[in-house]
Amino acid sequence: MTLPKEVSLPPATGAWREGDPPGRRRWYRAERPLALEAGGELPGVRLAFETWGRLAPDASNAVLVLHALTGDSHVAGAAGPGHPTAGWWDALVGPGRPLDTDRWFVVAPNVLGGCQGSTGPASARPDGRRSWGGAFPFLTQRDQVAAEAHLADALGVARWALVVGGSMGGMRAVEWAVSRPERVGALLLLATTAAASAEQIAWAQIQTGAVRADPHWQGGDYHDTGRGPHAGLGLARRLAHVTYRSEPELRTRFGRAPQGSEDPLRGGRYQVGSYLDHHAAKLVRRFDAASYVVLSEAMNAHDVGRGRGGARAALRRVGAPTLVAGVDSDRLYPLAQQAELATLIPSADRLRVIGSPYGHDGFLLETDQVAALVRQILGPAVTRPGGR
Repeated sequence: MTLPKEVSLPPATGAWREGDPPGRRRWYRAERPLALEAGGELPGVRLAFETWGRLAPDASNAVLVLHALTGDSHVAGAAGPGHPTAGWWDALVGPGRPLDTDRWFVVAPNVLGGCQGSTGPASARPDGRRSWGGAFPFLTQRDQVAAEAHLADALGVARWALVVGGSMGGMRAVEWAVSRPERVGALLLLATTAAASAEQIAWAQIQTGAVRADPHWQGGDYHDTGRGPHAGLGLARRLAHVTYRSEPELRTRFGRAPQGSEDPLRGGRYQVGSYLDHHAAKLVRRFDAASYVVLSEAMNAHDVGRGRGGARAALRRVGAPTLVAGVDSDRLYPLAQQAELATLIPSADRLRVIGSPYGHDGFLLETDQVAALVRQILGPAVTRPGGR
């Protein structure tokens, strides 16, 4: 499978690399190697992050926003140098918005293993080599949260007023609340799960297999070759995007219509195929294939109950007021997974349902409904101990 010929691709990766415009990013640099759950350690860890608003003198107004698989730290703001796309939750963060930056200090890190400024496969190695490539170690959500906890320490945040995340970000939010319950004042979980399911693992394994099957993968050591596994990453994105949306939406938007004057009976595309080509081309221009593999495998490893007596025992550790919401048309993270979280977290309110035709992506697109949940969970934060 190839990408449209007119697409201009980066030489090998869409990752942010040294020398690129920093944009709004700031960096936290760890003083010591990070011990990893699967064994070994990762030296030279740094996390890119962005902030909005100002931290209160007592550090009680900090909110942690955790992004999904191909997101990054640029939650709010315009596209521009250093930021290939506009903020992915721009409608929620800013003065007068649900995460009101006149009131809250909002922090969004790029996940460890990511490709937009945090240490990942495209990053330079401490020994001077330009990239980790295929030598980058296996990460879990627990490793990623451990790195984020070090960032919180560096910022002077002992306790988040709110931790919020959807999909992969929701996995890390769950892990924060279970592993560090004293550091989470409130919790908002969107379209996520206590553990990756067999079907979710299967979809991800197909996608990582597509990347690795690309002849330009080269065992992950492609970053400085001038040619990356764009076809494999594009195929992975096409497959993933179908799981992110719903069948009724695709049927209503595209049906069986051809793309423009193209004739599918003579090698042309259907509109839905052109749509998937578009999203594949966008991703390979702003993301890194090896990060896609590393993060997908970390998601597959997500199981909040591992080594803790199972999900029920682990989730009993959560003490923060919690809202759990799912999307009614989500076929990748079905509502049953969010219902389990809402049932097993003792401090959780009833399950909330986001009505949307957009499937899993509804947690990103239905900003009015998500805004109402943010306002609901943050309202009592003002009067909680340690709140403003």
